Amino acid sequence: MQQADLIIKSGQLVTPSGVYNGDVVCKGGKIVALNAHGWRADQVINAAGLHVLPGVIDSQVHFREPGLEHKETLEAGTRGAVLGGVTGIFEMPNTHPLTLDADDLGDKLQRMEEGAWCNYAFYMGGSADNVDQLAALEQLPGCAGVKVFMGSSFGSLLADDDELLEKILLAGKRRMAVHAEDEQRLRARKETICQSGNVEDHPNWRDVESALNATRRILRLAEKTGRRLHLLHITSAEEMALLAQHKSRVTVEVTPHHLTMEAPDCYQRLGSLAQMNPPVRSRRHQDALWQGIRDGVVDVIGSDHAPHTLEEKARPWPESPSGMTGVQTLLPVMLNHLNAGRLSLQRLVDLTSAGPARIFGLEGKGRIALGFDADLTLVDLAAKRQISNDQIASVAGWSPYDGMDITGWPIATVIGGHCVMREDELQGAPVGRAFRFLDATRAE
Repeated sequence: MQQADLIIKSGQLVTPSGVYNGDVVCKGGKIVALNAHGWRADQVINAAGLHVLPGVIDSQVHFREPGLEHKETLEAGTRGAVLGGVTGIFEMPNTHPLTLDADDLGDKLQRMEEGAWCNYAFYMGGSADNVDQLAALEQLPGCAGVKVFMGSSFGSLLADDDELLEKILLAGKRRMAVHAEDEQRLRARKETICQSGNVEDHPNWRDVESALNATRRILRLAEKTGRRLHLLHITSAEEMALLAQHKSRVTVEVTPHHLTMEAPDCYQRLGSLAQMNPPVRSRRHQDALWQGIRDGVVDVIGSDHAPHTLEEKARPWPESPSGMTGVQTLLPVMLNHLNAGRLSLQRLVDLTSAGPARIFGLEGKGRIALGFDADLTLVDLAAKRQISNDQIASVAGWSPYDGMDITGWPIATVIGGHCVMREDELQGAPVGRAFRFLDATRAE
């Protein structure tokens, strides 16, 4: 008998060739067999009745550390991730200080080495301050690439003019992530529309045209420079139709919030807890996002986990900050949509695991296959649970889905062959490591 570290027995394995009953044998952090015959391990998980997915990757989170730890920390954020079945995250650069150079990145990586529950990488902010160094910065170990804020940011992280955007696009080769809202239009409209003080006007202020204008601009500049793009948190029917015409160069993300919540109901129920940028819009736009998933326009589901405290959220709109928790609820909410017939299990896996691994060039991730990393998410598609604020690991301590009944739940999270969550309880010690990226010329 050969000795393994962990064996997952008799699960429904979701593989590139289909779903079938089998085992996963993990040794040295890798998948070494898909049949446990001839293997033994000190730890065995009976996965009968469960589906075994390649580890879920959340490619957009804001964990707020350093500088904003009263909202979130790297430890709490990664803890919430594994409790939600997420095995890895990409974290965004709008912290204090901003992530703009090698020292900023190195500081975050060092912090993660002290106790990350899941795997990780960090985006480098694209800015006038570092445009001359971006080509080298994006190649640093642990860097997920460059993130650009065309709107909804602050200080030197805001890149809202075409001349600067073109320089950033030319300063590197990896796929560049973009928050596309037109800052000039937002500023011009704010005084008039925000006089109402009513958060229901949030999608009227940050209207479809604000998003569409910015998306058109960055697509034009990407075509001119030849740079590949990843458009974050798309919210409108008009953007989805436009992006369908540019799929050779552009990948597309949507969030569970925009697929689940709709205006005006969410603002009437939740007030500023439903406030995010770009905003939750009406049912017409939500339907278009789902059509984008069915048509293959959407490549990735990212949570855009961006917590603020309840006290901050209680400020009068528009002084109330935009953002909500999401990393811990990404998978439960999407499993609920699966059970409602809105997408298939294979499509869900492509959006949350295989897709992120493919488009960002992650090494060893995104598949249940021999030689791949033993990052796995075990789910019970029939489990009935209710999301509550008490479950949320985030420092902020709340979820917009508080009280929502869910069908489908993560039962275990395995990272590098170590089970770190089982039945809503943490197991062992943090084992997260920095993601490894393929050479930029090889990444799709």
